[in-house]
Amino acid sequence: MKRFLLPAIQVLVTVGLLAWIFRNPEQNRLMLTALTQAQIGWIIPGIVAIGIAFVLQTQRWRMLMAVQGIHMSWWRTFRLMMVGAFFNLFLFGSTGGDVIKIFYAMRETATKKSAAFLSVMVDRIVGLLALILVTTVICAISFRELTAQPVTAALLSTLGIILGGSLAMVVAGFLVDRLQLAHRLPAWLPLHAKITEMAAAFSVYARDGRTLLATLGLSIPAHLLIFSAFYFASMAFSAQLQAAGHAVLSLMDVFTVMPIISTITALPISLSGLGVREVLFQQLFGALFGTPTDIAKVVSLTGFAMLLFWSLVGGVVYLLYRPTGVHLSDIEKAVDAVEEDVERSA
Repeated sequence: MKRFLLPAIQVLVTVGLLAWIFRNPEQNRLMLTALTQAQIGWIIPGIVAIGIAFVLQTQRWRMLMAVQGIHMSWWRTFRLMMVGAFFNLFLFGSTGGDVIKIFYAMRETATKKSAAFLSVMVDRIVGLLALILVTTVICAISFRELTAQPVTAALLSTLGIILGGSLAMVVAGFLVDRLQLAHRLPAWLPLHAKITEMAAAFSVYARDGRTLLATLGLSIPAHLLIFSAFYFASMAFSAQLQAAGHAVLSLMDVFTVMPIISTITALPISLSGLGVREVLFQQLFGALFGTPTDIAKVVSLTGFAMLLFWSLVGGVVYLLYRPTGVHLSDIEKAVDAVEEDVERSA
């Protein structure tokens, strides 16, 4: 029952939000007009920016695997990254793409299944730490603007709670490893399994600080490149903003709000953040920069379309890569088994 509860909630939230977003026929007409008048050429640099981000993320994961003696070719690693991107967008739940990456990495390294699992886990942790760092710097720069409006101030507080809680869990995993407390943690402790897994990850990776710093360095521009894709999406509608007497969004404007949007839409609230992302764009860009509702929505949808492009590329890679006779249920069982092994060995 629990297995189907989250997907059901995601579907309901997505459908409900999309129905609310597209409830106004006049707004829908304005959005359609904006799309037909968009400067499509700006989509190309946005797609390229996301592609470069995937290249950086591929190198990050490859470096983390190498720490544990897993030496996979760059091209093969990139293919697994793209397959993961496809399932991140289209698989129900909260960590679909990671499960797929772990499974196929394990198939590539049959004797180092736990190492493959931990490499994906640490890859996520490094990406999270980079997001926290980028968000902290950007929000510090734009703190006055973000706290000037009630809606942005409330979302900034929400962001602080989410990232603060995530950082606290990472720190807990580190302390459990350093103090060798993994076997002393009570089973009833909230997030017991995740903290134990993080402790196992730190026991391997904390000894290689140089690699962790290097991968963190790759993660920061990867986040900024994905943020910049939404800036290019906004530029596709810049002429319409000018014609209506509204300010054109600058790169810093987009960077100011994207950490908030990216963090909240990464939560398993809706399918691929659909609906949630559009509501946040409407609220944040409207409150901070006076962007019309119809333009804010189409900027969000255009940026999502760029992400969708690369996810569909990942879908094509999956169709070419997927071994016959392998089903999603088999994948989940195999990864669950390795995850239990990691927890027991922590």
